[in-house]
Amino acid sequence: MTRRNGYALLSALIALIVAVSAAIYVGVASDSGSATGKSTPTKQGTQRGPAAPASTGIWVGAWSASPVGAEAGTEVRGMAGSSVRNVVHTSVGGTSARITLSNLYGQSALTITHASIAVSASAGTAAAVADTMRRLTFAGNPRVVIPPGQQVLSDVVRLVIPGDADVLVTTYSPTPSGPVTFHPHARQISFLAQGDVAEDATGAAYTGRTGVWRYVTALDVLSHDSDGTVVVFGDSLTDGITSTENANRRWTDVLSRRLRAAVAAGENVPRYSVVNQGISGNQILASGSGRPADNQAGVGRFRRDVLSRTNVKVVVIALGVNDILRNPNLADPDRILDGLRALVRQAHARGIKVVGATLMPFQGHRGYTDDRENVRQQINAEIRAGKVFDAVADFDEALRDPYNPRKFRPDYDSGDHLHPSDKGYERMAESFDLQNLKGAAPAEL
Repeated sequence: MTRRNGYALLSALIALIVAVSAAIYVGVASDSGSATGKSTPTKQGTQRGPAAPASTGIWVGAWSASPVGAEAGTEVRGMAGSSVRNVVHTSVGGTSARITLSNLYGQSALTITHASIAVSASAGTAAAVADTMRRLTFAGNPRVVIPPGQQVLSDVVRLVIPGDADVLVTTYSPTPSGPVTFHPHARQISFLAQGDVAEDATGAAYTGRTGVWRYVTALDVLSHDSDGTVVVFGDSLTDGITSTENANRRWTDVLSRRLRAAVAAGENVPRYSVVNQGISGNQILASGSGRPADNQAGVGRFRRDVLSRTNVKVVVIALGVNDILRNPNLADPDRILDGLRALVRQAHARGIKVVGATLMPFQGHRGYTDDRENVRQQINAEIRAGKVFDAVADFDEALRDPYNPRKFRPDYDSGDHLHPSDKGYERMAESFDLQNLKGAAPAEL
């Protein structure tokens, strides 16, 4: 087979993966655009939450996380009989909210009979600010059944959601539902309680602790502070796997704070929220096992995790290192670049601008070889030459050791020579040019 025919076959395979992915992940309710609905009255003593807001605003993503796979140990019962209180951190605030729940990796229907949302009383706690507790409904009903492989969008609740704050999203399922759709490596402690205590504002019953997010994949807000959403699409370097737990020190968190501060200071930058769609171990071209596949390839999950997010204006793509490190043979840089360009084409078809990151160094990591380093350099050369993305975030240049550019600068290294330290994540965000978020996708790249 000639090299040209090989690339033609790769492009056809990528197109097939994208089409199959779109067919698999069909939501019960769309999570783009605005939504309205009615909330049912909550329990006595809990403030009621009228649904449709009186004020105008723009729906944007305040937080999101990609569904990664089926949680081990939940194959039969799921989370039956437990209240799951997920703690998520907002990028921007708003006057109303709605959430998305996913049963993508479930093998049977997931029945939620009670769900709630509230503002956290303080960091690291399951307690809520009491007068913020709201019962969530779905098409006007507190009960919702999510078929396997699907997702559901809640009705809108009127609730002031602060920016840069923790929000509690709680679900209760009374019946076994099979595998739980989850996101590991959350770097955020969430909570569990026995029985239906979804609207317990005290948090006293939530004695269980977990480092994963279950079911919830997005929190949208009706915002006056944001005009759109930036989606960061990546692997563990975006997921923030080595960042300090419960501290929101992923590079995307720092970028969000930078952007808010710049807007507050009157700088000429877009008013955007930032959401994180990083999955540890993610590759551009290869998926994990299972059906649907665990840790789905970037070319397969892009529609679900980027194009289906709310009011997306810009996507930042930071993928490719795992395609080099996890390939049992020497990775072909042209195949990786073809995969990145396939993502860009999908974004451009929706009018979304694409900022791409150079691949950061990894000498000292157990997977390092000089040949793999050469592949990384070839990919970075194409990215820097403007042959892949609309704009470039040069994380390689920002974090590499000036005395040995094949490895991290020591204080930016978490210690594993692949993932940054908190200081390294901060440097990534600081090096990102906020002006790159301006503008829309070009007619042609």
